Amino acid sequence: MSRTRGTWNTKGTWFAGVALAGVIVLTAYAALGGDGDEAQSPAKGGAVPSVSGSASPEATYAPPQDWTEPERWTALPRGQRPDERGSQVGFPHTAEGAVAMAAAANNTRIEGEKSTADEQLRIYHSYAGKGDKSGQAMERVELAAGETDKALAQDMGVGPGQPLPSGAYVRSQVVGYKVIKKSPDEVSVWLLGLVVQKNGETKKEESSYTRTLLGVQWQDGDWKLTADAIRRAQQDVTGQAQPPMVAPGDEEFNAGGWTAIREAS
Repeated sequence: MSRTRGTWNTKGTWFAGVALAGVIVLTAYAALGGDGDEAQSPAKGGAVPSVSGSASPEATYAPPQDWTEPERWTALPRGQRPDERGSQVGFPHTAEGAVAMAAAANNTRIEGEKSTADEQLRIYHSYAGKGDKSGQAMERVELAAGETDKALAQDMGVGPGQPLPSGAYVRSQVVGYKVIKKSPDEVSVWLLGLVVQKNGETKKEESSYTRTLLGVQWQDGDWKLTADAIRRAQQDVTGQAQPPMVAPGDEEFNAGGWTAIREAS
């Protein structure tokens, strides 16, 4: 059984994947406490914030010819409830609960009138630690998101601030993870995401994989993204090889130490 997907074969499609992959890093690190050198927008030269090269899509990738069953599968727990912005919150105080929150924060949809700014601000308000929130952080999130939305609008042939074309979208779904380090109140983790983009009803869907490094802390009865935890996650992976960006079913998926995610019942 094989897994097929398109390649990032245009500058615009490549940019959109980088931009969406950078949503979490921009929000949780650059906007929440990273200095100005760490907070570069993906819209400027297609670069993502420098978090161990973590939020980067695979430019070219040949699908596996044969299905290799993942050695590790997990159905991550769901949050107990949605918050006022529709985000899942209230995850269990376990390592899998921490990963589930990180994955929920990295599952994003940009389509119709929902913009990158909408998603970044949702993630910021729902998942940022209390000590990382400030007026300056909010401004940085909005500025970075605005640049991303301008470039995405140009790529899809609409004016800045206009809804995307009918049938157009950019979506990200976490399909695997690899825990780096865990303690009762902090977890560092690699997330493997599938990003898909379609520029309109009649356009071909393009897809690729992303790898995102996150650190989360237990605060006020839930898991939160914090700048300190992300910095420690960076330290945790210093000198280590990054896991490959490959689909579940590829033999390198197991070799890279990934755990595949099943939908929770």
